[in-house]
Amino acid sequence: MAADSEPESEVFEITDFTTASEWERFISKVEEVLNDWKLIGNSLGKPLEKGIFTSGTWEEKSDEISFADFKFSVTHHYLVQESTDKEGKDELLEDVVPQSMQDLLGMNNDFPPRAHCLVRWYGLREFVVIAPAAHSDAVLSESKCNLLLSSVSIALGNTGCQVPLFVQIHHKWRRMYVGECQGPGVRTDFEMVHLRKVPNQYTHLSGLLDIFKSKIGCPLTPLPPVSIAIRFTYVLQDWQQYFWPQQPPDALVGGEVGGLEFGKLPFGACEDPISELHLATTWPHLTEGIIVDNDVYSDLDPIQAPHWSVRVRKAENPQCLLGDFVTEFFKICRRKESTDEILGRSAFEEEGKETADITHALSKLTEPASVPIHKLSVSNMVHTAKKKIRKHRGVEESPLNNDVLNTILLFLFPDAVSEKPLDGTTSTDNNNPPSESEDYNLYNQFKSAPSDSLTYKLALCLCMINFYHGGLKGVAHLWQEFVLEMRFRWENNFLIPGLASGPPDLRCCLLHQKLQMLNCCIERKKARDEGKKTSASDVTNIYPGDAGKAGDQLVPDNLKETDKEKGEVGKSWDSWSDSEEEFFECLSDTEELKGNGQESGKKGGPKEMANLRPEGRLYQHGKLTLLHNGEPLYIPVTQEPAPMTEDLLEEQSEVLAKLGTSAEGAHLRARMQSACLLSDMESFKAANPGCSLEDFVRWYSPRDYIEEEVIDEKGNVVLKGELSARMKIPSNMWVEAWETAKPIPARRQRRLFDDTREAEKVLHYLAIQKPADLARHLLPCVIHAAVLKVKEEESLENISSVKKIIKQIISHSSKVLHFPNPEDKKLEEIIHQITNVEALIARARSLKAKFGTEKCEQEEEKEDLERFVSCLLEQPEVLVTGAGRGHAGRIIHKLFVNAQRAAAMTPPEEELKRMGSPEERRQNSVSDFPPPAGREFILRTTVPRPAPYSKALPQRMYSVLTKEDFRLAGAFSSDTSFF
Repeated sequence: MAADSEPESEVFEITDFTTASEWERFISKVEEVLNDWKLIGNSLGKPLEKGIFTSGTWEEKSDEISFADFKFSVTHHYLVQESTDKEGKDELLEDVVPQSMQDLLGMNNDFPPRAHCLVRWYGLREFVVIAPAAHSDAVLSESKCNLLLSSVSIALGNTGCQVPLFVQIHHKWRRMYVGECQGPGVRTDFEMVHLRKVPNQYTHLSGLLDIFKSKIGCPLTPLPPVSIAIRFTYVLQDWQQYFWPQQPPDALVGGEVGGLEFGKLPFGACEDPISELHLATTWPHLTEGIIVDNDVYSDLDPIQAPHWSVRVRKAENPQCLLGDFVTEFFKICRRKESTDEILGRSAFEEEGKETADITHALSKLTEPASVPIHKLSVSNMVHTAKKKIRKHRGVEESPLNNDVLNTILLFLFPDAVSEKPLDGTTSTDNNNPPSESEDYNLYNQFKSAPSDSLTYKLALCLCMINFYHGGLKGVAHLWQEFVLEMRFRWENNFLIPGLASGPPDLRCCLLHQKLQMLNCCIERKKARDEGKKTSASDVTNIYPGDAGKAGDQLVPDNLKETDKEKGEVGKSWDSWSDSEEEFFECLSDTEELKGNGQESGKKGGPKEMANLRPEGRLYQHGKLTLLHNGEPLYIPVTQEPAPMTEDLLEEQSEVLAKLGTSAEGAHLRARMQSACLLSDMESFKAANPGCSLEDFVRWYSPRDYIEEEVIDEKGNVVLKGELSARMKIPSNMWVEAWETAKPIPARRQRRLFDDTREAEKVLHYLAIQKPADLARHLLPCVIHAAVLKVKEEESLENISSVKKIIKQIISHSSKVLHFPNPEDKKLEEIIHQITNVEALIARARSLKAKFGTEKCEQEEEKEDLERFVSCLLEQPEVLVTGAGRGHAGRIIHKLFVNAQRAAAMTPPEEELKRMGSPEERRQNSVSDFPPPAGREFILRTTVPRPAPYSKALPQRMYSVLTKEDFRLAGAFSSDTSFF
């Protein structure tokens, strides 16, 4: 066997000369791709509708193949259409000309405004392009071009693909393509000429017709007529009398002309956002011989063109005020410096003297004065403070001048100039009914602050300071003044205006919550200090009668029981007189109190407790009575739960989580969480001597007291109540708390909320904020303000596409701004979207001014013009109804005439008259338009090639002539069976 196998092994050493070359491999890869994409055989679609190339959907598929180590990308471009039934038609369609050849003659989609260049040049609905994969690569040598073309030809022949296949040659910017399309017995060659300069003999129609005819080389003597489509494009750059109306606002304060008020955002583009108007005049169906266009004379008068269409060229990234405003503010977020580093040594110095001086100077802004403070004197007060701050800075270095600073402080704190500080919170913007306005509630979605709040105004002021008055230094300076004002208000019990009362609103940004927290502290401190001032005779306990009166003012009678579930009864600290001396931090007031406390802890508590004097009653709770002694049940005055900002809540939840799951940890957690519950129990015991836990539960958590109808011994139906199952669990937190609770009224309890400590924490938090932190806090407010501004401006213009974009911006911002630290990239996207909308509105205004939509006297014309302007904004190209004779056409004509006259410096009195004979009018109107910036011609015909008896096939040539570009793109078909 071994001997037999030896000769066989020698066979494998024979060199195989049939191995495929790189060229053959490349062809087979092209074929493979065409097969994968199922581009084999003929598929006839429906005739193309008018304008489908622009309105339809184009899709593309890509693949990568290589010729040796040179990579090519193969891309299939096609118009998405309803599929037609192929089955049963194949036999009938065998000799039919391929779809793409028929498309060469289609006239419904000449000069599409937005399409691939090959679609514009050849009118194809489907084609494949093979191009070098790398952008820098190019097929430059003629031999390589020919090699690629022959590869394409072989691949098409082998597969039976009837889709045109193009190869991109030369540098990509030249957009040079050669290609081929094969069908049964027919072939079309796609060829191209691209020159920098137009040869003189081809600058007009007659020269182009000569090229076309010579290229076809038709053997028939009376040549079939050539069908022609022509488009001339005129560019208007000089708008003349329509200067751009937007003036950049001056850096002035107040309502001066061109100035900008604080709290108002600027809007609009600084330059005209429409740079050019392109008018395309089209002659869609002409036949050779009807029209003359040669080097001596031309019939192609734009005024006479049957079709006019217009497109506008937008200025690239026009400078927009609102966009710049927000972008500049956003840039602060990336700065690292602290306020101290920016301003030199700060006003918050260790030596208390300086701080005292400054706060004293600032105090005059808000202090109630017997003599009304005149508005102009505010500058003097701030000036004193400024001198102190300047000590370390050099006299004239102060970033904000007095006028600007005073204006801002008066805008932020309108109560500073009134004779008496405004008690409670004030809303300065009464035009916006908060509950009704949908825009007002945007702050919930953006996590910013209400649009009439101090935080929102502060954000706008800082934004303006940053843009017009001193940049980052100005921002740091204003913030320093703001923090000093906050401290002054805390120390002097002046409420901060422009903040909603009540605990911090967690739907707002953290800075707004902090200011609300400070207001809560001022409210508590104010109530306590007023309590101190009352004379000793007034410091008495509230008896039931008084409690009723106080309660009437504070809580409506129809308050439901469930509203008391968490003890958050609407009461105020003003309703009970207390003073700091009476506010015991430890529970050892008098022996009597100790006795009460000890007694209440005993099992027989209720009986002894019934002898105590009731204290701290608010008002009677409906018809409820105590279970043991039948006395009426009184709702006590309770301490309000401590208000919390979101960072404190997070901190607290972290502490609670760290306590772990051990029994001790769980107990400690329960004690921490039940501080408020214990306080309410003590208040309840003080107000209702002789009460039991059941009484407390009936008021505090009615669902935990279950009542059932039962029949007693006498047969009467009575209500019997008991605690719920969860209240009966042994060592229940409620039971434990009830047993330890002593009958102490709220005003004598230890404070749940230490306002002094919390206020100092807030003031410290504000003082350590760097401008970057501040900008991060306030950016949601600035974006909120920008969106409101855009909405307000859009409502004046009523542009439907802008409405959609604004909705997208709102939903996008809602998602991004709710995260604690949004990514810079996402924030930049939002700002970019806002700028785009601003530019869009500016474009609409620019076009309305140019087309004079406001000047139209006839309602119908006005509507037509407005529709025309809105189409210009949204569509790539708009057809002018009535061409040069329509209303819009006449305006466009006038614009060109004015521009031409200005260019030639023709005096207005020599204005060309539009009346007279057609010849005169034509001669006059030649100068109405500049020379066309671009001239496009499409020549089509159907002739037999290469022999008279060949099949008659479509021929097409497209040509474009511009100042620096001349292109001919020809598709010439020939019969491969009968030649």
